[in-house]
Amino acid sequence: MQVLRAVVDHGSVSAAAGALGYTPSAVSQQVAALERETGTALLERVGRGVRPTAAGLLLAGHAAVIERQVAEAGAALADLRAGRSGSLTVRYFATAGAALVAPAVAAFRRTHPGVRLDLGMTDPEDPLTEVLDGRADLAVVVRSDGAAHPGLRLVHLRDDPYRAVLPRGHRLAAKRVLDLAELADEPWVGAEPPGPCREVVRRACDAAGFAPSVAVDSADYATAQGFVAAGLGVALVPALGLAQRHPGVTVRRLRGPEPVRALHAAVREGAWGQPVLGALVSALRAAAQP
Repeated sequence: MQVLRAVVDHGSVSAAAGALGYTPSAVSQQVAALERETGTALLERVGRGVRPTAAGLLLAGHAAVIERQVAEAGAALADLRAGRSGSLTVRYFATAGAALVAPAVAAFRRTHPGVRLDLGMTDPEDPLTEVLDGRADLAVVVRSDGAAHPGLRLVHLRDDPYRAVLPRGHRLAAKRVLDLAELADEPWVGAEPPGPCREVVRRACDAAGFAPSVAVDSADYATAQGFVAAGLGVALVPALGLAQRHPGVTVRRLRGPEPVRALHAAVREGAWGQPVLGALVSALRAAAQP
């Protein structure tokens, strides 16, 4: 069809052949093959040249549209491969959203303004499902168990140590660093829902030789601090969750062991290597620097 279009545009087989870099015989053979496929004449001789039939004009017009669409597709693909366009679906949990995702997205948009980002919270109990299913391109998750996850690549962003949150004036507040076992006999305020973060705390307490006695449960760190400030118990909250501290609490470091949650960016192995995705991971790693 593109050969036919060249003949129509240049008015002769020989002129079209010169423009395309073909021989006149090759051009004639291409047009003859197209006439056989369509079952109709596409060109008619006029003097020493040719002119298109109605069918020839119709196909030449479509050939021009196809050529333009192919060029547009090539340009769009080049933009996508260079990270100038496209879209990414990103999932995260609350504290990572505030501390890591927000500054990373701001930096990413400065360098990739043409890429659309779909941002949203992930399921705290199963944050990897959307990435594995292809419904998300990247998720910021907590993983510290060392387990392999087939089909996923986990990129470490930072470690986030837990801190002891005590009511102001608590008997242990005078110490700068607490042994985790010193909290064994205290009533506890649960600071987060079931999921990987709660597992980090549970394993640390197991290592310290006790199971915490939870007096009141809470679904978020701000509420947990309020309960602690009211004297209902002590809590363990990761450092990133203490950006806004309640005035009625005292925060102390832990040891023996110090619970630490490891924050990772989870990406499908099949998507790894895409420039735009790599740029977002780089922005997250930069934002995660202490």
